[in-house]
Amino acid sequence: MTFEEVLPYIKSGSLAARSGWNGKGMYVFLVNGSKFTVNREPLVSMFPEGTEIEYTPHIDMKYADGRIGPWLASQLDIMADDWMLVPNAT
Repeated sequence: MTFEEVLPYIKSGSLAARSGWNGKGMYVFLVNGSKFTVNREPLVSMFPEGTEIEYTPHIDMKYADGRIGPWLASQLDIMADDWMLVPNAT
């Protein structure tokens, strides 16, 4: 599957990965936007406590070691045709 083909699935809540990734259990997923109230660092240093912040939708990755963090598609990821859907993790 190409990135263009898998992106709508990611946007609808599916997990996706490339077969070419070398880390076992790695996948990307949509983090929906939300609103929350500032109550801890580092945001308290930037905004008054209690300020409502709008968190925009973005794509995160589950790394092979179990951590989760931001993901930015590389040119190789965008051009690849080895994308696949991943069964929901438990």
